[in-house]
Amino acid sequence: MCLGIPGRVLEVHDSGGLRRAAVDFGGVRREVRLEYTPEAEAGTYVIVHVGFAITTVDEAEAERTLGVLRAMADAVTGELGEPLPQAPGPTGRTLRAARPPSLARPTPAAGRAPARVWTCIPHEEAPS
Repeated sequence: MCLGIPGRVLEVHDSGGLRRAAVDFGGVRREVRLEYTPEAEAGTYVIVHVGFAITTVDEAEAERTLGVLRAMADAVTGELGEPLPQAPGPTGRTLRAARPPSLARPTPAAGRAPARVWTCIPHEEAPS
């Protein structure tokens, strides 16, 4: 299985004829290729998998998904090679999730959809 992580495009540039971007993943910055998201510009949020931006998302979706991923620190560390920084709370202190949020039963009172965690599973080859 693989994991797609949302990040915010900081700047777009050309490198060796390829369109690339510096992308911020909640404090972790990486160089990303933009072949699959030609519409991405500075300020756009993208889902990144193995160094490629594979789709764009809005800011609210990106933030919800990053919140879920912070609760899944091991998966993020495996994909990015380092953990995402914890978000500071309203008092400036670091918040830690007591337990991972349940995506199986979204709270209707919250008034919004649960975050989507982008994953892919390799297809088995069809028998000949």
